Amino acid sequence: ELYRFRAEPGSYLAFLGRISPEKRVDRAIKIANQVQIPLKIAAKVDPVDKHYFESVIKPLLRDRLVEFVGEIGDEEKDEFLGNAYALLLPIDWPEPFGLVMIEAMACGIPVIARRRGAVPEVLEEGHTGFIVRNLEEAVEAVRRVPELSRKRCREFFEQRFTATRMAHDYVRVYERLIQTKFATANWSSSGQKKALEARA
Repeated sequence: ELYRFRAEPGSYLAFLGRISPEKRVDRAIKIANQVQIPLKIAAKVDPVDKHYFESVIKPLLRDRLVEFVGEIGDEEKDEFLGNAYALLLPIDWPEPFGLVMIEAMACGIPVIARRRGAVPEVLEEGHTGFIVRNLEEAVEAVRRVPELSRKRCREFFEQRFTATRMAHDYVRVYERLIQTKFATANWSSSGQKKALEARA
């Protein structure tokens, strides 16, 4: 399997994605500083965000608690996430799905994310992570990570996001569509029959 479950917590906070203003890597660095836990940043820098990276983020990488790993591939994500203490997602935009949250939970890693976009739909508040509104709540959430079960994170992933689960969901959708189509066809056929009988 691509992502392996780790029962023991890692030693660092993780940020995974891309560096851009709306992803708020700077906020992740502030959180790490306030809780005094190392932060590893695995992120790509798109050409459009190069100036932002150089002027805003790069100076913050001098912090002794921060390690910039750079962009990583799918094969490296398992080790990066699996050895983390928690994943930080302090976003400032309506995240449409947030695959990284699912990847983290697959490894048993709790997620601390800002309440934006699909975050409340993906996370199970108080069980697979914490959904926060600001920096202060994020800092408190990191301190509460020991309350969470890494096993529950993995179980939630298996219940909601595995390929098998999604395949079952697709089958149910198709079955409902077929039933609706047959019901509509039967109703239409019955209506036509009654109309013909009325004319006769």
